[in-house]
Amino acid sequence: MSFSDIEKSFFDLYWHMDPVAATQAGVPGHDDRYGRFSAGALAPHLAALKSIATALEGVNAADLQEEIDRTALLNEIRVMLRRYEKLKPQAKNPEFWLSHLLGGLHHLLLSADRTPAEKAVAAIGRLEDIPGFLEDLKTALDEPVRVFVETAVRMSDGGRMLIQEMAAALGAQAPMHAARLGAAAAQASEALRKFDANLERWLEMGTEHFAIGEDAFNFLLHYQHALRDTAPELWRYGLRLKEEIEADLVRIATRLDGKPWPDLVDKLRADHPAPNELVDAYSKEMARARDFVAERQLAPIPKAPLGVIPTPAFMRPVIPYAAYDSPGAYSRDRTGWFYVTVPDSRLPTAQQERILRDHCRYELAATALHEGYPGHHLQLVIAKESPSHVRKNLWTPLTVEGWALYCEDMMGEEGFYRSEEERFFQRVHLLWAMRILLDVGLHTRGMTREQAVDQMVNELHVERGNAEAEVRRYCAWPAYQLCYAVGRRELLRLRDDFRKAKGSHFSLRAFHDAVLPYGGLPVTLIRWGLGLGE
Repeated sequence: MSFSDIEKSFFDLYWHMDPVAATQAGVPGHDDRYGRFSAGALAPHLAALKSIATALEGVNAADLQEEIDRTALLNEIRVMLRRYEKLKPQAKNPEFWLSHLLGGLHHLLLSADRTPAEKAVAAIGRLEDIPGFLEDLKTALDEPVRVFVETAVRMSDGGRMLIQEMAAALGAQAPMHAARLGAAAAQASEALRKFDANLERWLEMGTEHFAIGEDAFNFLLHYQHALRDTAPELWRYGLRLKEEIEADLVRIATRLDGKPWPDLVDKLRADHPAPNELVDAYSKEMARARDFVAERQLAPIPKAPLGVIPTPAFMRPVIPYAAYDSPGAYSRDRTGWFYVTVPDSRLPTAQQERILRDHCRYELAATALHEGYPGHHLQLVIAKESPSHVRKNLWTPLTVEGWALYCEDMMGEEGFYRSEEERFFQRVHLLWAMRILLDVGLHTRGMTREQAVDQMVNELHVERGNAEAEVRRYCAWPAYQLCYAVGRRELLRLRDDFRKAKGSHFSLRAFHDAVLPYGGLPVTLIRWGLGLGE
């Protein structure tokens, strides 16, 4: 059996196991159902994964690039098995299930590859599957963790809104299916409403055992991100980086304003676009970033538009600020979307102002290049153009979030920021790298949620409600938040080594052209592919 046969077997199994991921990727044939994650439903899938891993361990790769893909795929399977067998989000985290449920509707509704009638028929299948899916959830969830249940409670209302909006939108586009859509939506909404009683019960009985512990954390560092560092080493790196960035902020703030840097952040945040200007302001910055990259030939510009639009109503409960959505790996439509959550005009003026302060004019530049060009949109679209199914679909946040944060620095070096205030906010963004300390602290050093929230409020000057939402996410996704700063560090080290290897032939474009074809594979594997050793 060849590597490509095994690769195909893995993805066939993966799409069957996670039909929502198949919809998101643009793979047809799975749009009308949900996955199942109870112990009985998972058992045959996990057995099949182990068989594929055994076959991968025995196969001979044709060349170095195929060996890199083989290693990435084997590590992906190891992480999946560890997740379902040891970390067990399916038994502890109702948000894991609700994200699957809502994602199945969201990705289907936004798909540009399917006709309205095809979407309506698939939506009916998924809506009719929701009661059974929730029953499977109730069977599986026997170790609820309170912090995860709190997130699920917040998602439940948004879920009912999404169901109603989806039925109305698709019913209008495909009227021949409107009646059945309406009936399926009513049944799904009622099942979700009744399910809330389970959430209340789990909230009362839930434990505080969200931390995965140092051994499991180091496993993720090694196999998900291909890092040699362990949790204690990253803790020390986080402390050094935080000191370095805070010193930078003090210097810039003293030069600009003579006040402490948090006071300068507070003052500058008052300067933001009005609600009706917000989407256009981001759109202009995205276009400016794309033009800057193209004019200076810093990276190839893929033929894939990036739309900047207000966040759809049903997504607002889960996107309080802004988010990027990449096109599917196999989708015919190559459009990526950047959603901007515009404050609801019915909110009190003071509350609207609080939301708008997160869209400060001096912060738009760094956000636009991070999410668009040359950040997420450019990197992920190029990855999806790869002939390798591994590189189209598999990624680590170490490389994806690390690349976007690296780009914030690199674009500054190239002169993209127009003012000292914009450069100041790029460093404020970088201070969020202290999330290394929260990530490592929460999962390996006994840090409590309250301590993590207090640290964000006191040291990052984040509003307490936003800090609580952030920390809930950090508890659910161990070894993710550290990836921004550590990925940036790994890419900067790789660039230094690439520069030494190329000597007078080095250029930024040559470095980016060498790295981008690897997509979101771990930086260690990119380094191996570029022949730059350890």
